Order: sequence, then C-alpha cells, then structure tokens
Amino acid sequence: MTDAYQVNSDQSSTDQNNNDQSNNDQSNNDQSSTVTLQQLLENRDVSSTLARERLAQQLVAITDLNAVLDIAFAQLRLDSRQVSENDTFILLKSQTPNCQQSRRYLQQAAKSAAFILSELDPEALLSEANAPADANIQLNDNKLAAEQPLSNLPCPVVYVPNIRDFLGDLVQLRLQYAQPVVLPTVAAVTGTNGKTTISQLVAQLTQLAGMSSAVMGTAGNGKLEALVQASHTTGDALAVQQFLQNMGAQQVDLLALEASSHGLDQQRLQGMPIKVAIYTNLSRDHLDYHADMDEYVAAKAKLFDKQHFPSLTHAIINIDDEHTQTMLDTAQASGLKVWTYSLDPSMNATFSAASIEPSLQGVTIAMQSEFGNIEMVSPLLGRFNVANLLAAIAAAVALGVDIERISELVPKLHGAVGRMQRVASNNGCFIVDYAHTPDALSQVLTSLKAHCEGQLWAVFGCGGDRDAGKRPIMAQAGLAGADRVILTADNPRSEDPNIILQDMQAGMTDEQYERTYIEPARQKAIEHAVKNAAANDIVVIAGKGHETYQEIKGVRYDFDDSVILQQALKQAKRA
Repeated sequence: MTDAYQVNSDQSSTDQNNNDQSNNDQSNNDQSSTVTLQQLLENRDVSSTLARERLAQQLVAITDLNAVLDIAFAQLRLDSRQVSENDTFILLKSQTPNCQQSRRYLQQAAKSAAFILSELDPEALLSEANAPADANIQLNDNKLAAEQPLSNLPCPVVYVPNIRDFLGDLVQLRLQYAQPVVLPTVAAVTGTNGKTTISQLVAQLTQLAGMSSAVMGTAGNGKLEALVQASHTTGDALAVQQFLQNMGAQQVDLLALEASSHGLDQQRLQGMPIKVAIYTNLSRDHLDYHADMDEYVAAKAKLFDKQHFPSLTHAIINIDDEHTQTMLDTAQASGLKVWTYSLDPSMNATFSAASIEPSLQGVTIAMQSEFGNIEMVSPLLGRFNVANLLAAIAAAVALGVDIERISELVPKLHGAVGRMQRVASNNGCFIVDYAHTPDALSQVLTSLKAHCEGQLWAVFGCGGDRDAGKRPIMAQAGLAGADRVILTADNPRSEDPNIILQDMQAGMTDEQYERTYIEPARQKAIEHAVKNAAANDIVVIAGKGHETYQEIKGVRYDFDDSVILQQALKQAKRA
C-alpha cells in the first residue's frame, strides 16, 4: 500500500487498490511552474467551467482554506513519498485506519510541501495519543498539547474533512491550468458483471461511427488501438483525472469507463464529466468491503445522482435486474432521461430483444426500440452478451450515433479480451472467461449449455483475501451449470489455496463430488480438462479472463489462462 492512500478498489479487478496508478501523479504534464488556489479559481478556461464553479462553492464554505489560498504550489500529490519541493500533499483516510502511519505520512510530506490538505483531523492525528512509541515529543507550557505538534510543522496544514467532494475538480483545474485541452465526453458503466464488455462495446460503436474513443477499466486503459494493462478498475482521483487529461490531449471524443463500487464509494470519479451512466446488474460481490448488499447497492446508485455528477443527461438501466428500482428512483429524482433495456420484449423497455438466436459463432438478434426496430448479427457469444449489447447500443444512441447505422456496425464488434474468448482447437470448444462471481459463472454456463452436444466443463476457483462467504456459493453455481467441475486456485494471494478449496466444498453432496476434480495447481487443472474433455464437449476456464498473472504470497507470477490453454491444446495435439 502506498503512503497516505491505502484504499480498496473494485477490481483489482477484484480490486484492492494499492495506488500504483498514482505513483506517477502528474509527471506526464509539464508542471514546473507554480500556481495558487486563487489563480485556479480565476482561470477562465472553458473546459473547466463547471469544475471551477464547484470548487469555488467549496472553498467559500471552508474558511480555513483562506490561509493557503495565495500560497503557490507545484503539483498535487496523494503519496507522501512523491512530494517534492512546494508540492501540495493531500492526506486521505485509509480504509484500514492507522493513525500512527498517517501521522508519519503527514510529517514526511510537511518537510517539502507548500501546504497540506488533510481529510483527517491533524490536531487529533498529532496528539500524544497517536504518537509512535519512539517519538520524542516536547511541549511548551503555553501551548495546548494538541496544538503544539501542528504549529511546529514546517508548512500549513488545513483540515478539510470533505475534500473528496471536490478533489477531482481541484486536480482537473490544476491540470487544465498547465495545459488547457477539450476533455472527452464520458460514459460510465456500473454493476457487478458486464462493465468491461459494455464499456468496450460503447467505445467500439462510437469509434466505428466516426468518433475517437478510449476506455478505462479492468482490461486496459487508453485509446482502443493502444490499450495499456490496468492495475485497477477505477484508479484514485489523481490518476483518473490525469488519464482524462491525457485523453483530451490526444483529442479523444469519448471515454467509456468502468465505475467500480469502491471508486464510487470513495468518490474517485468526482469531477469526471459523465454524460451517460449505465447500470448492468448486481449480485453478491465485494462484501469484504461493503457491510451488506444494501450498502453495495447504494454505492452503485451514486452514479445516477446528479449531485455527484452534474453533467449527467442519460441513465441506461437494465430492468431485468432485481435492484433496478433503486437506480431508477435515483436517476428520476435527478431529472435524467431514463432509457431501459431488457431481454424480455414484454417488459416494454426502451430497447429490448424481440428474438434471440444464439450459436457458437454468435447471435442473431431482432431488436425493438422506441427509435426503430432492427435485425443484427452479433459476433459475441452468450445470451448475457445480448443484454450487454443492448446497453451499449442505448448508450451509443444517447451519445449521438444514428440507430439506423447500428445493424452495419454490430457485426464489426469484438468482445473484450478474456470475456467469452474462444481459443482455437481442432475439436471441442475451449473458452476463457473472467466470470468470478456466482452470478457471472451461472450466466456463462447457462449460455453455453444450450450449444453443448456433449458435456460442459467448468474450471474455476476463488480469490484469496476476499469474501470467503462467496466460496461455497461459487462452487454450487458451477456444479448447477456444468456437468463436470474442476476446482482449482484463482489468485490465492496470502491464503493457502487448499484452505480456499476446502471452503468451496462446504455443503457438497456425494453426487457432486463424483463429478468434481480438485487440483490446486491451475496449470495442471487446465491440462486435465484438455486431456479428458471429449471432442463434442465445451470447456470453460473461468475467473481470471484477461489477467496475465497469478498472485501467490505477495508475488505476481506470469500466468495467462489463454496462453496456458493454448499450450495444453498443443501438447494434447488438439490444436
């Protein structure tokens, strides 16, 4: 975890954020010159008008900030190790509070910073109660114990408990001051499953329609033709704004991003010019972070709240999901134009599938909508990808794509890497998918079962250091959907893979054990499936998808399911 910003993110793609993306902070921009907060407020750059107005409102309300309004600073930093002379350090709360650690970050940054803005109460942080055991604290008689350490710091520290309410705006204004650019329009996708695919499809459709498009999320960040592997679904506020600025500098018109529940809860997307918000679905996930499902739902609903994202115009919502009403209520209360989508034509959704004809080569879809009915052939496998496609089409139309062009654009689409990705073989069907929740795994298996002439195999595990209660549910989802199951390691992280596998087996029956094979070594598990699956079987390697590593005891080893699968197929002379 990095200094002063130890938070969890929705992914890691399971996402525990150690802030790798923030280490570069704003180094890609020339920010050798300094600026004051007052100058940022007076800068009349058109692209940042809304951010400037919001920041002005916040600064007026926080009178303590008057003390630092005219102090010149260079860059904004979230990592105390990165603070250079005259930078401004932002001290944020950790999701795993450690007052002594935060106190050290504060003192470390104060040696070089122009000033510090702290989400934590600095007087409480520097009190004797939070002093490290080896600290040598000497107090003058004429100072209160809580005031003395703060007044002794070499730079001003301002307590700003609501700094997350405007941190994105502040970063954006600083970046625009250094290099004014026209920022991309943003479409954001939230939900347990489907975020990566939908964001990629929105970017592809808009680019095929003539826009310059980019994505930010689990499978990579950047323009479509130049993606860079991401370490988190939603980076910190500094990294997110830096990326937005970089895309603006590259004249990107549309940025489609994944909005994780962690990122929304921690306001990492604050200040993003989101126009279209998309909701996919919710099922059990990240309850190692959220207290319960209600809290998880509430975090997702923030994406549809104009108080959080004033630039919102459209909400695209899946009305087939049981948590839809919360999203609808939030979007309608914000006065958004609400468009719905559904796989059930009787639901009277704005966009729905009147008929679906799936195959292992793709899906033929008759779509009906308020804007016209069209037939199209999608190369994406699986019924659930029809829902993803409907969401992407709705978003594309909201962003200005003519619906009459959709039928010609859809056949040119391709799925995200590691999402229902078929790996070539001489016989049998072998698929790599990121499904790492019970609901996602069930959807994948249900979609493929309809095309399986032989047996359906599922190879999967559960991640370590995550919601342990999900493990037996995940196993039961696989056993319910597949004929043969191979339980193996996912990313065990600090845990013993055998303990995780024991947790997954809770409640299994004798009948289920008869069709289950347990192999902790993931490569051996994949090889076992390849050697034993028949020519008319379908094998799904689930859980890791696009990931190119396996994390064991703090070390990330090279491991790509699709590569391992290709090697196993060659060794078995099946490719």
